[in-house]
Amino acid sequence: MASKDVQKVVPFEGSKLSKKEQIAHMFDDIAGRYDFLNRFMSLGIDVTWRKKALRMLRSLQPKQMLDVATGTADVAIMAQRMLQPDHITGIDISEGMLELGRIKVTKAGLDGKITLQQGDSETINFPDATFDAITAAFGVRNFENLEKGLSEMCRVLKPGGKAVILEFSNPTKTPVKQLYNFYFRYITPWIGKWIARNKAAYTYLPSSVKAFPQGQAMCDILHKVGFQAVTCKTLTFGICSIYCATR
Repeated sequence: MASKDVQKVVPFEGSKLSKKEQIAHMFDDIAGRYDFLNRFMSLGIDVTWRKKALRMLRSLQPKQMLDVATGTADVAIMAQRMLQPDHITGIDISEGMLELGRIKVTKAGLDGKITLQQGDSETINFPDATFDAITAAFGVRNFENLEKGLSEMCRVLKPGGKAVILEFSNPTKTPVKQLYNFYFRYITPWIGKWIARNKAAYTYLPSSVKAFPQGQAMCDILHKVGFQAVTCKTLTFGICSIYCATR
């Protein structure tokens, strides 16, 4: 899949809003149920995925970190506890998600260590070479312009710094492939309709995963925008992938 393919997949077909605006509205709407649904739909495995991604940054011992598409700050809070950087900045286009994230940060006693702010991942409002490490969990798939967003992540990363991207992927082996496709095609929209009360959001999810460049295709894009030493590690029978790249 090319990066332009995922740009065409939007939550609300027929809407005159840009993909970016649609994504912001969608996450504002489901913010209150987002964390619960993540745990419910992944059977809690998503927590393990996040921990594995963050372990890739341990040897780097980052001091300044950026969490792109931070959502409700799950990764930022986990990163602070696991890596203990001096400070983590989380950015997201959904103010609804950020409001919940700030509550979680305060409850965790990390107000002085984590700052959450509304921001566009495709025009990151920081100077070149600001951060030692960048994380992005299940967010780059939602970029309106994937290459632009990844290029911005590379720009604000210090030379020698690392970016770790966690994203859904499509399993290729039988029978996981068939079970996964069935779950995403029939069960996920049902959960979205009855639990999240937003069928469009959970119909968009499988469509965006299917269109997203996977494996070597994603690695090639990361190389193209300026990253080096790009690796891809698949998790849980190929349901999820961790991309690690150095500037």
